[in-house]
Amino acid sequence: MSWKSRGLESSSKSVMSRKLTLLLCFGCFCAGMLFTDRLASALYPLLSILLDSDMYGGYGRFDEMVINCFDEISALVFRISPTGYVPVGCSTLIFDLYGGYVGFDETEHRDPYRHIRFKIFLMSFGNRTETRMWTVPEVKGISRRMATEDERLKLVSEGCDPRIKGERKESKDILGEVSKTHTAIQTLDKTISNLEMELAAARAVQDSILGGSPNSGDSSISEPIRKRKYLMVIGINTAFSSRKRRDSVRATWMPQGDKRTKLEEEKGIVVRFVIGHSATSGGILDRAIEAEDKKHGDLLRLEHVEGYLELSAKTKIFFATAVSMWDADFYVKVDDDVHVNIATLGTILARHRSKPRVYIGCMKSGPVLAQKGVRYHEPEYWKFGEEGNKYFRHATGQLYAISKDLATYVSINQHLLHKYANEDVSLGSWFIGLDVEHIDDRRLCCGTPPDCEWKAQAGNICVASFDWSCSGICKSVERIKEVHRRCGEGENALWGAAF
Repeated sequence: MSWKSRGLESSSKSVMSRKLTLLLCFGCFCAGMLFTDRLASALYPLLSILLDSDMYGGYGRFDEMVINCFDEISALVFRISPTGYVPVGCSTLIFDLYGGYVGFDETEHRDPYRHIRFKIFLMSFGNRTETRMWTVPEVKGISRRMATEDERLKLVSEGCDPRIKGERKESKDILGEVSKTHTAIQTLDKTISNLEMELAAARAVQDSILGGSPNSGDSSISEPIRKRKYLMVIGINTAFSSRKRRDSVRATWMPQGDKRTKLEEEKGIVVRFVIGHSATSGGILDRAIEAEDKKHGDLLRLEHVEGYLELSAKTKIFFATAVSMWDADFYVKVDDDVHVNIATLGTILARHRSKPRVYIGCMKSGPVLAQKGVRYHEPEYWKFGEEGNKYFRHATGQLYAISKDLATYVSINQHLLHKYANEDVSLGSWFIGLDVEHIDDRRLCCGTPPDCEWKAQAGNICVASFDWSCSGICKSVERIKEVHRRCGEGENALWGAAF
């Protein structure tokens, strides 16, 4: 029978064929879904015989029935399945159902085995769907789990997840423990710093005793000094060759004898010339200083070898030694060619007594001199950037003051602090990275008369007077008396001051 003749069957037979096909399709689907594979396989030959007969109107009608049957079954599956599940193999079977043509032209032949693949589809589709249909409890379980997950996501979005709350509480507990540990570490560090300071003081006293210093070696003097509280300790930087400068200072602004003792006891102000040792220990220079100290008793000997290029090291040792010997609020360094008004200095420092870390002076930022042979040449100029750059802000070296905390810091870390060629730069570098208050007070760097005199007449008495051109009073031995007469605050100012 030709393809064409098969497509011209009566309409009544076509209607019956369509109904019977749908019935058989649905029966085959139920057989694969409800029964075991063995029973479904038993029905398979019967279905093959029926499908191979000519009662469907041949292959032309068979295509239409196949498509209708598939549509009906697919709709049924999607209505029954709670999750809309379609077996994985369906995509291949669908292609076999709809794509078995060699071409779409009616003149071209179609696959004669399409009906066989359709039968296989019906059986496999039913078997695949059987697993999904008969595992209703598992589907419900999955639905419950999905609902639980939705509720949990909602709780998370609202910030009410119990687990997150527990984690937050645990995090707070951990942060609290970390904070307590940090506080304990800070307390321990402070205790260690105090112990190190006391150890440094004990070592300084021991070294002074072994070195034969009359002041520090006499326990009757050093013991009371360490116990009482002082406002400030003034260290006058001097050298072996500066005996005349020291005498000119003693004759002007530095009290002598009983007045110096009274200054310490009543005003809490200690004044000492600061000097180290010569390169030849026990030589003529050292013996001359020892004799001078026996006469005046106003020298502080340091464990330091004197030299102009060693001023940074001398400054560190001075602060470390002074902290170990005197408990003062401030420690002051001044050169021996500078005139000082002690009462005015004490009044200024007393105003900053409550501040923990204070660095007071005439702050400047001079150029970094890279050229060799010039005064104040900086060998490490490359550390400060390009040529022509300036130093960071620091106090001029003629006179500056630091609080006890900073002096203690220098004492404890003296072996780690870097020394530059210029001691004022070195001091500024030690504090540049710390939480230090820099106080710029121009009264600590006045000029010699008439500058300091005019300021004194205006009621603005200077603390320190010197010539910038000489980094001190030019020819100070001859001129410091004149500066003292014209710019000095007067002896009554010192004894009448209340700090």
